[in-house]
Amino acid sequence: MGFALTAYPIGAEHGWITRAQAADRTLKTLQFFWTAPQDSAGPNTTGYRGFFYHFLDMQTGRRFQTVELSTIDTSLLLAGILFAQSYYDHSDTTEQQIRALADSIYFRVDWQWAQAGAPGVTMGWHPESGFLNARWIGYNEGMILNILAIASPTHPVDSTTTWNAWVGGYQWGTYYGQSFVQFAPLFGHEYSHVWIDFRGIADDYMRNRGIDYFENSRRATLSQRAYAIANPGGWRGYTRNVWGLTACDGPANKTLTLAGRSRQFHTYSARGVALGDERDDGTICATAVGGAVPFAPEFTIPALLAMRTTYGNHLFSTYGFLDAFNPTFTAAGQQEVGSVDPNLGWFDVDYLGIDQGPILAMVENFRTDFVWRVMRTNPHIIRGLKRAGFTGGWLP
Repeated sequence: MGFALTAYPIGAEHGWITRAQAADRTLKTLQFFWTAPQDSAGPNTTGYRGFFYHFLDMQTGRRFQTVELSTIDTSLLLAGILFAQSYYDHSDTTEQQIRALADSIYFRVDWQWAQAGAPGVTMGWHPESGFLNARWIGYNEGMILNILAIASPTHPVDSTTTWNAWVGGYQWGTYYGQSFVQFAPLFGHEYSHVWIDFRGIADDYMRNRGIDYFENSRRATLSQRAYAIANPGGWRGYTRNVWGLTACDGPANKTLTLAGRSRQFHTYSARGVALGDERDDGTICATAVGGAVPFAPEFTIPALLAMRTTYGNHLFSTYGFLDAFNPTFTAAGQQEVGSVDPNLGWFDVDYLGIDQGPILAMVENFRTDFVWRVMRTNPHIIRGLKRAGFTGGWLP
C-alpha cells in the first residue's frame, strides 16, 4: 500500500488519472487504516500499537492467517502516507483530510514499545508469542524504519542509541570490484531510496567512507552486474543485460539434473549476492534492476529493455514484469508454481506491488526526481535524517 500511495500521484502527474481521483483513493485508504481495529488480540484485528500486520485479508482488511505485526511493512506504508501528506497540499477538504490523517496514523505508532528495551527496533510481534528476536541492526531495507522511529513526535526512540546500533551492524567489504556496505538482495539497497533522496547527504558512517548511501547503492548494483557477467554458477541466460537478484518467487524446492548438472532450486527466497553471502539458483527478478534505475541508468535501463525483448509476453504482460523467471529451469512439469517453456525456462504467474512500485517510483525519480523532490519537503523525514546525524546536500 505504501508503494500504491506513491504510485497514484505519479499517475496524476502524468495525466493517467486525475488529481481528484488520486486524492479520493488515497483518502479512502487512509480512512481505512485510521479506523481499522487496533487490538492486542490476533483475530479480527488489523494492527496494534499503531503498527499493522504484514499481510491483510483483501476482503476483510483484517490480519491474514497468523502473520506477524510487521514493523518494516508498517514503515513502507508510512513512507507512502507521508509522501501523500506532502504531495496533496491543496486547500480543499479532501486534501486537508489526507494531511491530517497522515499525521494521525504516524503519530499513533509506538516505536518505543517495539524497541522493547533493546538497542534496535524489533522486526515484528505476534499476539500469540510476543516479539521476534530479530532486530533492525545492520544495513538493509530498514533504514527508513529507523529514520521514522527516530523522527516520531510522539513515541521516538533514542536517536543516538538506535542509529549507532543500526550502523554497528554494517559489514563493509569489497565484492566483484566494488567496495560498499554489504547486503545481498538488491531490495535492501533500494526500498528506503524510493522515498528519500540520499544524494549528497551523509551520516557519520558514510562521511568517514567518503561517499553517500546513493553511491553505496550504485556500487551494490554494479557488483551484482559484474557477478552476473562472471556467472560463477554457470546459470543459463545470465548476460551483461540479463541480471538482477533480490527476494522473489522461484520455480520449486527441489534438486534436478539439467544439462548433465545437478541443480538445486527454491520457491520464494531472498536471493542476492554479497561478500560471504551468495544465494543464487538462477532465478532473476526484474524489479532488482528496475528499482536500481537511478543508481546506474547506463546499465539498468538496457537490462530492462533486454529482458522485455528477449522474453516477451512470457515475462512482461498485462501489469508489467512478472515477479521472476529462471532460464535454467527447463523441466516442464517439475515446477511448483508458474509455467515452463522448454526453451526459455520458468516464468512466475504473479505481479507484485512490491515489484511494480519500486520500478515505477525509481524510473520517475530518474526522469524527474519527483518522489524525492516531494519528500524533501516533509518535516518528519527531515527531522529523522537530522536526528540520525545526516548533513549536507539538500538538508536545511
